[in-house]
Amino acid sequence: MSYSHVIHIRRLSRSKLRAQAQSSLRAARIALTPSRRTLLIGLATLISSSSLFAQKDPPLAIQVWKDPHCGCCKDWIAHLEKSGFTATILDQGNNAIRNQLGMPAKFGSCHTALIQGYVIEGHVPASEILYLLKVRPSALGLAVPGMPVGSPGMDGSVYGNRRDAFDVLLVQKDGTSKVFKSYPGEKRASS
Repeated sequence: MSYSHVIHIRRLSRSKLRAQAQSSLRAARIALTPSRRTLLIGLATLISSSSLFAQKDPPLAIQVWKDPHCGCCKDWIAHLEKSGFTATILDQGNNAIRNQLGMPAKFGSCHTALIQGYVIEGHVPASEILYLLKVRPSALGLAVPGMPVGSPGMDGSVYGNRRDAFDVLLVQKDGTSKVFKSYPGEKRASS
């Protein structure tokens, strides 16, 4: 074979190789170009796998001292659990622990609770406890003195769906208090 034939064969080989390479690249580009369907499947997979790794808020542990026979205390605890709290119930009454935790008797109710260093006295709505834990004021805790009808645990058909006005009080460590949140009652038509 002459030298010119070898060059011609090499040129053919190079052009043939180039054509094959370009053909392979086009095929690879087509194979790598995702379709809408592939993109949607990938996106769905990403979303579902990321939700598996998403952390849920841990349950809020709360200790509750109450009388073992008090039904409204059980209903208040059920109200808390619906809002993500996990209650440890101590059925031994609450007068001694209320005094020990420093909550003045004038704010007393049928149960006393402790959560993250705050004392919770009475039928305090879960939303107010959550807000207290969010803003973390320098205070002893919250109280709903007495047992107002319409407060959590003192609500529902058992009470004729009545709602009396009540205040959630922010109790300071010195025993003073101020209104944390007011709940208006419902006016009823006189019969």
